[in-house]
Amino acid sequence: MSAQTADVLSDPVGVIVDLVAGVEPGLDRTHITEVVAGMAGGRAKRRRLAQSLLTRPAVLTDGRSPAPEAAGKLLTALREAGAVNVSAPVCTTCGKPMRAFQRRGQDWYCGVHGPQTAACSVCGNVRPIAQRDRQHQPRCWQHPLSDDIDPIQVLIDVVASIDPSLDTPIVTAAIRTAAPQSGQRRRLAWALQDHPELLTGAGAQAPVPAVLRLIDMLAEHGSGRIVRPPCPGCGRVIALVKPRDGVRLCRNCVAKSRAQTCARCGVHREAATRDEQGRALCPKCLITDPANLEICLACRRRRPVSVRTPAGPLCPSCRPIAAVTCSICGRAAPGSISKLTGQACCHACLQRRARCSRCGNVRLVRSGTRTRPLCGSCTRPDADWHVCPGCGEHTQHRSRRCGRCTLHRRVGELLGDNAGQIRPQLQVLHDNLANHDRPETVLAWLNNHRTSQILGELAAGQRALTHGGLDELPDAKGLRHLRAVLVATGVLPARDEHLMRLERWITATIADRADPEQRGLLHRYALWHALHRLRRRNKGKHATNGQRVAVQRNIRSALDWLAVSGLDLTSATQGDLEQWQASTHATARVDAGNFVRWARRNKLTSLDFAAIKWDGPRRTIDSEARWVHARRLLHDDSIKAEDRVAGLLVLLYAQPTTTISRLTLDHVLADEHDVRLRLGHEPIVLPEPLDALVRELVASRHGHATLGDQGTSRWLFPGGRPGRPISAHRLGERLHQLGLRPGQARSTALFGLATELPAALLARLLGINISVAVVWQRASAGDWTDYAADYSRRNNQNTVAEGRQDDLP
Repeated sequence: MSAQTADVLSDPVGVIVDLVAGVEPGLDRTHITEVVAGMAGGRAKRRRLAQSLLTRPAVLTDGRSPAPEAAGKLLTALREAGAVNVSAPVCTTCGKPMRAFQRRGQDWYCGVHGPQTAACSVCGNVRPIAQRDRQHQPRCWQHPLSDDIDPIQVLIDVVASIDPSLDTPIVTAAIRTAAPQSGQRRRLAWALQDHPELLTGAGAQAPVPAVLRLIDMLAEHGSGRIVRPPCPGCGRVIALVKPRDGVRLCRNCVAKSRAQTCARCGVHREAATRDEQGRALCPKCLITDPANLEICLACRRRRPVSVRTPAGPLCPSCRPIAAVTCSICGRAAPGSISKLTGQACCHACLQRRARCSRCGNVRLVRSGTRTRPLCGSCTRPDADWHVCPGCGEHTQHRSRRCGRCTLHRRVGELLGDNAGQIRPQLQVLHDNLANHDRPETVLAWLNNHRTSQILGELAAGQRALTHGGLDELPDAKGLRHLRAVLVATGVLPARDEHLMRLERWITATIADRADPEQRGLLHRYALWHALHRLRRRNKGKHATNGQRVAVQRNIRSALDWLAVSGLDLTSATQGDLEQWQASTHATARVDAGNFVRWARRNKLTSLDFAAIKWDGPRRTIDSEARWVHARRLLHDDSIKAEDRVAGLLVLLYAQPTTTISRLTLDHVLADEHDVRLRLGHEPIVLPEPLDALVRELVASRHGHATLGDQGTSRWLFPGGRPGRPISAHRLGERLHQLGLRPGQARSTALFGLATELPAALLARLLGINISVAVVWQRASAGDWTDYAADYSRRNNQNTVAEGRQDDLP
């Protein structure tokens, strides 16, 4: 392997341009790059072309095959661009230069030597094949097929039997476009005559690609019964390109079918090259091979080369990225010149969707400003836009429906039956998805194989539309998100998902224990104690992820103590327990105490495992840093409103991220004068400008959930799943990105508040337990007990004095 072989993967266009420029110095490199980029479209095609030219560069001068078809097209394109030294492709048989050629395998042929010869099935003479009959037998030009049938009429009859609503002129135009040649139309008619089910979902078994082209065109014209076939490999409704084992697959599945086991890393990937022993090597191992690494000019590290400059090579991390001043947001960032407006736009703005300030539709931003964005149709109403055949809206895709019409068809196919009817239980989900503001996002979610498969089973009645029906499937993130969408749209009732996951985990964990006595003991501890205490503490509220993790940690610690000690609770001595505490299992020491103390209370053991008593904050209390962070969050408008509010609740009111993440709109009490926030029993009046920030958050809050929940969430901090709040962990990560440590900041705030307020008032306002408030007050040396007694004595003295004054004459 050489460095050039690695460049085929990292920069195939550069390899091709270098080889062509070495043969044709008269052509400018920029012109050569444009020709290569316009001819070799995809990444895989460019790599194959670069590898073939690198293996045999003489094809550029002699034009002889064997070589890929892309090499012949490149030679023709270079000749049309003015190349002199580059040869035109020549016929393999006669050596004649050609402008157009026929191909068999890796060889090129002219029009005379291109047609294959075979024995005619009628006369038996070996002649060039002119046609093939229905049994795929060859016919010579003297014995053509009889024109006793009209392929177009046959196809019209087949389509009409499936979908009579399609107009005949539309079907005829679609047939002529899908099969422009008479032979193609004849083979298409034969295929659909024998197998009309190809038009209703079985198109992956199509014997000719014209079947798939006809399906696409009829579906684009609004047919509700002509169904685009899903890929048999991944289940996505996507273009099917090549047959594998009798069925046609998408590009991704075709690439996976070519995968081989890499001889170096053992991963099953598509092979990039082979080593000296002929073993397959994947692209990753090829690029990271020590022989293909060079010293980067910028970072001076030995890494793969991404681009070569006159001064030296640059790695992917140091590769220069052209920055432009965006005409939309005004910042300098990587971007490009928009073909629609001719102005520079950053990549972030070109990928952003917003509601157009002119037409009101949620579309990709193409011009305007951050506050007044404009879509493409409103930016250039006079542009040559393609019209969607379904709704008439402008679209950038030729002969394709817009995202909205594609989504309507896809949702109808997925959730409807053969007659196009939607189950009443799924009608709300259908309307929610079909009318979504971001149709491309919904399409990407529906194209997930697992999601579409589950929705198809629910729509067909193959799986019960209940939580129990979904519980039969393996637990995965995709299934949890789908369940959240069904709950948010009202298809399924809400339930405590963290508690259900905890119960399933406890059942599986106990079942894995081989000892019957240990299973019984863990069953009592996990279900009768840990789970019962969690339900009692929540008082009907849903459990949090932190609570679930804490219960799992306690149970794992009990398992670890029983497994490592090798003793049961009745035979273990205090010395055995102390010896285990001194062992290396430090992570289970504290949590195992819950199990031992529970066993002692239930008279299952005589062991004593003392609880660790909290004796005050262990970190430094930095009040000055607290107020620095607070002033920044109060006045820095560049920070998101949700991050500012969350950080201020930690700094000013000592709220943990768990409590902040579960705040709802009911906790905010706003009128025309004040904004109050209910953290405890008594609501707190928020000062300025925090009250304005909370008003802004209530008006503009939105999470990352784009499916099933469009601005209807009751949570003050919506999360990534519909109908669910942001997790405390994610909220803590966002505060960490602002330089704020939520745990330490809360301790500092609670320490300061405890010195200023009585424990009872602290508990009522902040929603913390009275015992916690008392402990913090004592730790801060702000014990209000003496103040309360002194206040009581002063009140008694004033009462006595007033009584004496009343006795005066």
